[in-house]
Amino acid sequence: MDTTQNPWKTLDSAVKYENNWLTVRHENVITPAGTPGIYGVVSFKNKAVGVIPIDSDGNTYLVGQYRYALNEYTWEIPEGGAPVDTDILTSAKRELQEETGFVAARWTKLARIHTSNSATDEEGFIYLAEDLTPGPHDPEETEDLQLLKLPLTEAVQMVMDGRITDSISMAGLLLLARQRGI
Repeated sequence: MDTTQNPWKTLDSAVKYENNWLTVRHENVITPAGTPGIYGVVSFKNKAVGVIPIDSDGNTYLVGQYRYALNEYTWEIPEGGAPVDTDILTSAKRELQEETGFVAARWTKLARIHTSNSATDEEGFIYLAEDLTPGPHDPEETEDLQLLKLPLTEAVQMVMDGRITDSISMAGLLLLARQRGI
């Protein structure tokens, strides 16, 4: 199988909905089996960016907030959007400061992920932020946030027992735990 060859053929594409954050397209396609089909694609106007802050004692910080689309409260790593025409690390630094107040002196890129590749082209990036300096946080008007300080091992346990369900948070925390032998 040639993994560089796209077996799908797009016949036409029409934008069905668009706002400041995303576009929804309806596409008529020829499937890999050669049959006609349809596809709906959600394209985001930002890249997803998540940050795992770790302090000098090995603690991390989670952000709690009510997520409108889920209609439930979630715990997750600090995260947000990186406009496609901006530097992703710059956006990660902004998100960390906005949501936690921290500024980090040391940054490590942990991963590039696709959040739900069957229906969206969203690309996400996860960073580790260390050597933290506290400061004032400045959440966006859509955010009513709580900050939870806990050992990294406890955050990983929250993933394992289903208290953290956000895909970027899960991927980042489990990757970092594996790298650190937790």
